Amino acid sequence: MKTRKLPWAPILILAVIICGCILSGLFIPGDPYRMDPSAISQAPSGEHLFGTDTLGRDLFAVVWVGGRISLIIGLLSTLIATLIAILYGTVSGLAADRVDDGMMRLTEILMSVPQILFVLFLTALAGGGNILTISVAIGVTGWMPIAKMIRSEVRQLRSAGFVLAARTMGGGFFYILRRHLMPNYLAQVSYMIVSHIGSTIATEATLSFLGLGLPSNVVSWGTLLSLSQKAVLTGAWWLLIIPGTFLVLTILCFTELGEYMRRADQKIG
Repeated sequence: MKTRKLPWAPILILAVIICGCILSGLFIPGDPYRMDPSAISQAPSGEHLFGTDTLGRDLFAVVWVGGRISLIIGLLSTLIATLIAILYGTVSGLAADRVDDGMMRLTEILMSVPQILFVLFLTALAGGGNILTISVAIGVTGWMPIAKMIRSEVRQLRSAGFVLAARTMGGGFFYILRRHLMPNYLAQVSYMIVSHIGSTIATEATLSFLGLGLPSNVVSWGTLLSLSQKAVLTGAWWLLIIPGTFLVLTILCFTELGEYMRRADQKIG
């Protein structure tokens, strides 16, 4: 059987972006948030490789630092969504038919409501947006598709001999989940988890771009794009193109990796 080649381009691009965001302190001298009133909205040059933003900050520095915030939110919210999906999807898959149907109907109802509305509601209850509240809000409102996939996998696994034997011998829910179910379905849902990282980064960027997410003093790719709205009218194209390129490349790379994992899983199956 011919195996599908690894998508090296997305892997390398993502590796460069992630390593650059993590290690930005090593190649960015001084304070990346330092504002220079005399260098507001300057075009890319030898002094400022990516130019400066509307606050006089060096865009090269804040893009890498802001990327770190965006990646943290993407990973943390995906972790929260995955944990909820594992618990909910497994309970639904092991439950009786009526309970399973009710839990899946609830999932479909929640999926019918735009996620951004849920996130805004939760952040308002939390008293405003910050890295933690935005991550939690996106996580607890984005678990449903993963849960539905996990539920389908568990419905197929629950009649397997090793699961029935564990339940007959008195194995508890978490024991069966940890020892028998998760090892057999995590590979099948891993592509959704990887793709979910990209979608959560896009959600945070959308909220911040609209001024509804992180406060302006917290730099992320979304808040940088929100500053570019007025700058575009003055011809400061770099304030939109450069952060937007980093954002789009990261989302596309996560999506492509998830798609590769999905196709690889289908071939194995």
